[in-house]
Amino acid sequence: MARCTRGMLQVRAAEKKEIMMWESLREATDEEMERDATVCVMGEDVGHYGGSYKVTLGLYKKYGDMRILDTPICENGFMGMGIGAAMTGLRPIVEGMNMGFLLLAFNQISNNCGMLHYTSGGQYSVPIVIRGPGGVGRQLGAEHSQRLESYFQSIPGVQLVAASTAKNAKALLKSAIRSNNPIIFFEHVLLYNVKGIVGGKDDLQTLKQMESSRVTIVRRRTDVSIFTYSRMRYVVMQAVAELEKQGYNPEVIDLISLKPFDMETISKSVKKTRHAVIVEECMKTGGIGASLSAIISESLFDELDHQVVRLSSQDVPTAYAFELEAATIVQSSQVVAAVQSMLGKVLVTV
Repeated sequence: MARCTRGMLQVRAAEKKEIMMWESLREATDEEMERDATVCVMGEDVGHYGGSYKVTLGLYKKYGDMRILDTPICENGFMGMGIGAAMTGLRPIVEGMNMGFLLLAFNQISNNCGMLHYTSGGQYSVPIVIRGPGGVGRQLGAEHSQRLESYFQSIPGVQLVAASTAKNAKALLKSAIRSNNPIIFFEHVLLYNVKGIVGGKDDLQTLKQMESSRVTIVRRRTDVSIFTYSRMRYVVMQAVAELEKQGYNPEVIDLISLKPFDMETISKSVKKTRHAVIVEECMKTGGIGASLSAIISESLFDELDHQVVRLSSQDVPTAYAFELEAATIVQSSQVVAAVQSMLGKVLVTV
């Protein structure tokens, strides 16, 4: 039997060390920049300051000011620069200091980023990653609490993904950087300090449309399928803890890929449980949940024993006041109530 030396134990301990999500994103960026000289980062304060949430902290010292490029406060300008760089052989990561600011670059993203591969007849690819913090934080006000998934999902040619853990954030970002497609990468402002064990340099998250496993099945069960993503994953799991006490067994699926959906895995879950609840932080009108609900209702109608239930944010600007802010987004008690209503009276375990 092989002996386990002290050095081997130290290496294994280092490999399993928990890090925060911002650190996992930084690690992914560093590893990909080291692996591929065409990978670069651009955005406001990404260089010497290290990014608004420290995702590029210290990388300018290793890679220089041209590969970690601080830009002026001009989203439309540096987004266009990033798209042009992608067209001509680089693999840029464009950081929005806040995802809400990228509305100023919407023209570049919609008319160029997503369409150039098609309108050029395949002559150009746009391997760009557009990433940054978004979602409802803690009293950040309406303009800094945007959820842009609903805005970007209708753009042809663009993929949307949302990280929820340190592990999938690293694997997902590495895959996004290596992809030849333009990818919008959503990070939630309240998840940067979530800790977890991450994978190694070769651990990637599947992004190809023809492959399954683009979702994470957080919890395999049989009563109801709860589909969610980003920070709402944690709200759902709080609700699941209460539902378990009442005898329910919900299955929880983290979508991760918001466009396109992994319909193979989603379909299997719906066919098994025959009930579907969608929990999102996006607005109810025109949100990710609206799209998923429509697809499930259209393609899996005969598999359902109950209509699809959507729990989404209120269609109002996010308030600054804490109590009003909380009232606009989904809480765990609402998830519990939705499952109880869907499956009938509270089950009593003996």
